[in-house]
Amino acid sequence: MMRCHRIESIEFTETESEMVALALSSSSSLLLSGLRLRLGLTSLRPPRALRTLPSQHLSLRAAGRKRLTIRAAETDTNKDTATSTSGSSFNQLLGIKGAKQETDIWKIRLQLTKPVTWPPLVWGVVCGAAASGNFHWNLEDVAKAILCMIMSGPCLTGYTQTLNDWYDRDIDAINEPYRPIPSGAISENEVITQIWVLLLGGLGLGALLDVWAGHKFPIVFYLAVGGSLVSYIYSAPPLKLKQNGWIGNFALGCSYISLPWWAGQALFGTLTPDIIVLTLLYSIAGLGIAIVNDFKSIEGDRTLGLQSLPVAFGIDTAKWICVGAIDITQLSVAGYLLGSGKPFYALALLGLILPQVYFQFQYFLKDPVKYDVKYQASAQPFLVLGLLVTALATSH
Repeated sequence: MMRCHRIESIEFTETESEMVALALSSSSSLLLSGLRLRLGLTSLRPPRALRTLPSQHLSLRAAGRKRLTIRAAETDTNKDTATSTSGSSFNQLLGIKGAKQETDIWKIRLQLTKPVTWPPLVWGVVCGAAASGNFHWNLEDVAKAILCMIMSGPCLTGYTQTLNDWYDRDIDAINEPYRPIPSGAISENEVITQIWVLLLGGLGLGALLDVWAGHKFPIVFYLAVGGSLVSYIYSAPPLKLKQNGWIGNFALGCSYISLPWWAGQALFGTLTPDIIVLTLLYSIAGLGIAIVNDFKSIEGDRTLGLQSLPVAFGIDTAKWICVGAIDITQLSVAGYLLGSGKPFYALALLGLILPQVYFQFQYFLKDPVKYDVKYQASAQPFLVLGLLVTALATSH
């Protein structure tokens, strides 16, 4: 297997520096880890092909003779990389790995919100509404539910994902340099504006839902504020919860399972202590799901000192922690339903756990880096159906 090694510095004249930069941009076989471009010459702009090479460190300084410095951490040359020519337009719109680079600012904005992450939040609202026992299939209740889904999904999840990408721009420059922020496809001011618009939009919808539901205490609004605060301290320094694999992933699990459930249930009924405890327990399964997403970022996390579980424990141990958190949590909830005198719901939940275990052995435990997307696409539908089964069980 070929490997690239560190080159400390090479001296060139100004003309030679330009020629080398052009040569590097046309060489599709050159894979350098950790490439960033810093230009001391304002008149010399690197070709787009060079800027999209993954993980490079290149600097040109104007001071008589020009100094070209290339730094590259050792890396395997067979590592998968995505470029503007090989990426998928569909992946770009969903905001997932392997996206095609776009110049349309609205497509880029949509990509930053990662629509692929909205469904769990939308489903959480459905579960909360079902658990309330007061949702009715009439125009008003459906409209309230849709507005709550927009608050939880496109607005507040979009805010969370854009904020996370902003504070992860250095990591993404290593792991996914083709993403909108590290590639320079969207400006700093445009990103910050998007963060504020989505945040204020989500909080405004929360306040509107409280007024519509006739709440004396604005519980939906305060849930939106709490979720937004968790999102901020998860991504931003000085706390940056994601630096700790346990705390960060549990916070993420709560945001994806507990908070939208609470919002849906509070909108149509009463949020009770037993539901709060049950959904927090389910958030441990959310912790496991969050760990799945950490495997693809292990290189950047290790470089920047983030203690994700794959970094802290290694891939082999972390993958078992991941599936253990998902499976043990659901089995515990099934046991709770059985003990509550709801055996049919417990059996239904058990039936939804079994295919998840199958796909864990079929994909995830074989190679969590290679099969992370395939595993999630195969197993997670059964997990979210289990959430609905639990919600229906608690409503009776």
